[in-house]
Amino acid sequence: MNGPEKPARGRKVTSFDVAQRAGVSRAAVSRSFTPNASVSPETREKVVRAAKELGYRVNYLARGLINRRSDFVGVIAAGMDNPYRAMQIEQITKNLVRRNFKPILLPADHGESADHVMDQLLHYNVSGVLVTSDAPPTALCAEFAAAGVPIVLINKADTIPSVDRVVSDNNAAGKLAAATLVEAGARKLAVIVSSATSYTARCRQQAFVSACYALQRDVRVIPVEYNSYRHGLAAASCLDGVDGVFCVNDYMACGLIDGLHRQGGRDSIRIVGHDDIPQAAWSAYDLTTISQPCDVQAEQAVNLLVSRMDEPAQPERLEVTPVSLVRRGTA
Repeated sequence: MNGPEKPARGRKVTSFDVAQRAGVSRAAVSRSFTPNASVSPETREKVVRAAKELGYRVNYLARGLINRRSDFVGVIAAGMDNPYRAMQIEQITKNLVRRNFKPILLPADHGESADHVMDQLLHYNVSGVLVTSDAPPTALCAEFAAAGVPIVLINKADTIPSVDRVVSDNNAAGKLAAATLVEAGARKLAVIVSSATSYTARCRQQAFVSACYALQRDVRVIPVEYNSYRHGLAAASCLDGVDGVFCVNDYMACGLIDGLHRQGGRDSIRIVGHDDIPQAAWSAYDLTTISQPCDVQAEQAVNLLVSRMDEPAQPERLEVTPVSLVRRGTA
């Protein structure tokens, strides 16, 4: 085998070792591991082969400190128990990876302070941050923007200078849910919602209630602590006289359907959910729902983030994600 031997056991392999093994300069090694850098295919192949033989790995964190901008993007998510969040995170991270970023996922769940989570991201010299619904507080997001870290909020309410947002079309969703239930024959409607903990849920609730009044239908708001499966399950005992229900997410709607099954009352109540999680299509639920396309929303959010990186001084922007009805057996 040509070139120097592998470094002694215990010594860390460096780019210098790779350059020697490949017979190229250290600059060529750096370019070979930099996306879109100018380097010939032959050189890149020699460098990659030498790196594999030596067990070399690029230290992206160190590179970020040298360049004053890393390839890391923080992704902060709340409510990881909800299947929709898993879909959302998958699309966001795939989109980032396609654009040669490296996502760092940090959870910040209900009632938990997000300060320490956000602070960790500064230590990684992140290029930007994507924040999903109801995670860190507004003041903390504003601090990041003021520090020059591009940040995009997904399904959060607050308008913050230099902070871009992507918001699902919750107004259209509420109207669509009401119209679908009425079309299915429901006359006494209800919405199950924790509006205090969720901006998106509050918007959907308000749009649904307004649409019910416009359609001349009675409507009740059934409050729960969280928009979760467990609280949907419990809400099944609160539907006396109701024949049409809008659950502000599918996760809660699945709980409601299971609760109604226990009581033997599912077939008498029409149900519409929101999000179109995979479980909604299961035969046990067969849930009519409103799709909030994760892939579209992720593309919108990452586009805004990259644009903000390139032009930090532009005013804050808002993108709206369209929704559509997915009709199944519950309405």
